[in-house]
Amino acid sequence: MSALHFVNWNVNGIRAIIKKEFIENVRQMNPDILCLQETKGGYEEVRSALELLPEYKTQVNCSKARKGYSGTAILSKIEPLNITCDMGFEEHDQEGRVMTAEFPTYFLVTVYTPNSGEGLARLDYRERWDKEFTEYLTWLNRRKPVIVCGDLNVAHQPIDIANPKSNYNKSAGYTQREIDGFTRLLEAGYVDTFRHFYPQEVKYSYWNYVTNARAKNVGWRIDYFLVSQSLLPKVKDAMIYNEYHGSDHCPVGLSIEI
Repeated sequence: MSALHFVNWNVNGIRAIIKKEFIENVRQMNPDILCLQETKGGYEEVRSALELLPEYKTQVNCSKARKGYSGTAILSKIEPLNITCDMGFEEHDQEGRVMTAEFPTYFLVTVYTPNSGEGLARLDYRERWDKEFTEYLTWLNRRKPVIVCGDLNVAHQPIDIANPKSNYNKSAGYTQREIDGFTRLLEAGYVDTFRHFYPQEVKYSYWNYVTNARAKNVGWRIDYFLVSQSLLPKVKDAMIYNEYHGSDHCPVGLSIEI
């Protein structure tokens, strides 16, 4: 059995990134399945942009929120049984943040987790999201194993953020409540694949544009591939593709025989 290659990328605007070698980058990585977050366009705008990758026969985007905000998409060379948007929690189903593709032996979930916001104004909401997203994954996992990818908007450990002390409990994405939410997700039966393979490697997937952080590699690792523990023996590698630009995030990848 040959391994499938999954890639996940928060593109920070699909219309902007297609002007920045995005199509060439995707073809160089050549994933079997590509998941995107922050497409930031209306449904038809995103659909038109994705049509520049006709090799992906299945192209579905979930663009529900106001234009220029949020949005997710899945492109697949392998036809899924089904693709759905949202989780079934009305409070969380307004912004096109979750997509689930069902395949014969697994579910693939891509997620753009809400940011806790300036001054942590949205932290209470974020805590509810983390709890109910974990419940949603648990519900799926009762049926078949789950691969989860996306921008989870949390650096889980000090190794995952360049400046842990100055950001701890002050910056969205590195509060103890968010860290605990991610820990509970792992305790529910998921494995952080990159950290499993590379427990000591310092590598980031997001850099703040405003502070020119990428040039200094002052980053955060907030983009993940998680798998149900039962899938871990099938995982061959997990990747962070720092060489690709075009967004304030870089792509992350997974190789799995499934």
